[in-house]
Amino acid sequence: MATPKSGQVFKVSKVGNIAGCFVTDGHIQRGSKIRLIRNGAVVTEGLSIDTLKRVKDDVREVKSGLECGIKLAGYDDIKVGDVFEAYIKETFERTL
Repeated sequence: MATPKSGQVFKVSKVGNIAGCFVTDGHIQRGSKIRLIRNGAVVTEGLSIDTLKRVKDDVREVKSGLECGIKLAGYDDIKVGDVFEAYIKETFERTL
């Protein structure tokens, strides 16, 4: 699980809002799902990442201690100070 924190929100015409984030814990991957936390309460979860950028390059992963830009698919209500928790759901089949 990664915990990026939104430091600034960039409004890009025809694209939507992009969160300028700093990854504080773990790492974030492009296929991760996002849980959005605002003021300590979960606003929504299960959001997917539309784009993940480091500087101006599309990247697959951003590690702890680095900044990145995150565009959430189908969600533009991002505020400064929001916390994104990134997670990946894995399913395992039982074996006997």
